[in-house]
Amino acid sequence: MNVLVSGASIGGTILAYWLRERGARVTLVERAPAPRGGGQAIDIRGAALTVAERMGVLEAAKALKTEMLGMSVVDGNGDEVMRSEESTFSGGRLDSPDVEIMREDLMGLLLGAVEGVEILWGDSIASLGDDGSAVHVRFEKNAPRTFDWVVGADGLHSNTRGLLFGEEEQFVEHLGMYLGLFRAENFLDLDRWQVWHREGAAGFGLYPARGNGELVVNMGFESGPIAYDHRDTERQKRLVAAACADLRWVAPKLLEAMWAAGDFYFDAMAQVHLPTWHKGRVALVGDAAYCASVKSGQGTSLAMVGAYVLAEEMAAGGGFGRYQERMREFVALNQALAKENPAGPAPDESVRRAADAITL
Repeated sequence: MNVLVSGASIGGTILAYWLRERGARVTLVERAPAPRGGGQAIDIRGAALTVAERMGVLEAAKALKTEMLGMSVVDGNGDEVMRSEESTFSGGRLDSPDVEIMREDLMGLLLGAVEGVEILWGDSIASLGDDGSAVHVRFEKNAPRTFDWVVGADGLHSNTRGLLFGEEEQFVEHLGMYLGLFRAENFLDLDRWQVWHREGAAGFGLYPARGNGELVVNMGFESGPIAYDHRDTERQKRLVAAACADLRWVAPKLLEAMWAAGDFYFDAMAQVHLPTWHKGRVALVGDAAYCASVKSGQGTSLAMVGAYVLAEEMAAGGGFGRYQERMREFVALNQALAKENPAGPAPDESVRRAADAITL
């Protein structure tokens, strides 16, 4: 079995690992020229813990977990109005078995696990030709090649999904909010502690990373759909600056740091809803197929579990249809988390029920 996986992120690398373990020849193609650093804290929960354990990376992930001690909610002057030493907005209950880890740390473990797999960095799929027995792929840079199967693990704005099903507006549901993410100096000297503030339609969240040496900054705002170029970082920074201009306390300093940040990321809180995740010999996994949004707290776990199930079904001959059957309820419950409590994180009991809704 000769498989092309588009996207060397969480879902793509895990799919590549399990396909190779089952005897497939795998090629990853990734638009970025090199592994991406930065990113926020993400969670490995429920069945995703099983995937990590079976890959042999769970103990290493636990050693890299964020180990937050709690969080504060502050008003516009920076005065604390609520605190918790039991849970955080980013990771839920601190006494849970979940592993909260920085995205770049998890990606380091996953890329190490797929060492030896061919990765075409700095390239992407230009066209797909499925003749029923193979998929003929033209790349933007590399020479054309033919594969038995192709899987798109290329995120919310999936190029593979666009080639397969058309424009993303048909399938992407906007959830009324945008989020900007970047790193800054830890000028508040936060020690494994999160700080959150919201005023009106905008707000921010801060927590330390890299041994408290820097801050991960989330700045978000409510808005209907905005037309912008997903690769125009300066335009995205202007959107955040305008929406968050009236925030007080440390907001001006955060915005100043944003303009200097080289790792800035911006996107909508959105979900992907498709009637099917496959067509012919091409399938989708992770955010490309069923993005649940940052608000669900389950995007990482969905990608990990989806990649594992897909590899299992492909190797067993169950194919893409059986993969979709096994994942549908799990996906629906996890996507619902982002909507059942729009003002904040979903209740812990709902998160746990959704996280455990599949057996591997």
